[in-house]
Amino acid sequence: MDTAPEVRHMLIGRWRAMSPAEKLAVVDAANRACDALATVGVRRRHPEASDDEVRQRVIALRLGRDLSRAVYGWDPDVEGW
Repeated sequence: MDTAPEVRHMLIGRWRAMSPAEKLAVVDAANRACDALATVGVRRRHPEASDDEVRQRVIALRLGRDLSRAVYGWDPDVEGW
């Protein structure tokens, strides 16, 4: 572990002190940041892609190939990640 024990203790204490709504807000913000980073990566790899195509590619990254194919009919192995 790369976190000092006293810092780890402080972090655990802060998480325990948070309300469920606060914890959910932190997780939501992290998910939004991950989606934003994935979107940037897709746009760099596919600069010609439409907004809808970028959204499909980000969804495929999040869900994986099998679920993306089953739910959206989008096969990232065919279309590209």
